[in-house]
Amino acid sequence: MSKLQRYLVNLLVLLDEAGNTLTGGSPNETISSRAGKAAEKGKPWGCVLCRLLNCIQKDHCKIAMAVTIGEDAVLPD
Repeated sequence: MSKLQRYLVNLLVLLDEAGNTLTGGSPNETISSRAGKAAEKGKPWGCVLCRLLNCIQKDHCKIAMAVTIGEDAVLPD
C-alpha cells in the first residue's frame, strides 16, 4: 500500500471513529463495530446500517467488530 493510500485509510478510520464518538460511542471504536454489536442484539439501527454496509463489503460489520473496545468490551482478566 502506498503512503497516499495508507493516509486515506487512516483518514477514513479517523472520521469513522469521530462519527461514532459524536453519536455517543467509544472514541476508539468504529461505527461499523458498534453497529455490528447492535445488530447482534437485534437493534433496528444496527441491522439497517449493517445491511447497507454489506453492499460495500460482505459481512463488513462482523469483520469490523472489536470485542475489546466499546461499552460492552470483553476485557481479559
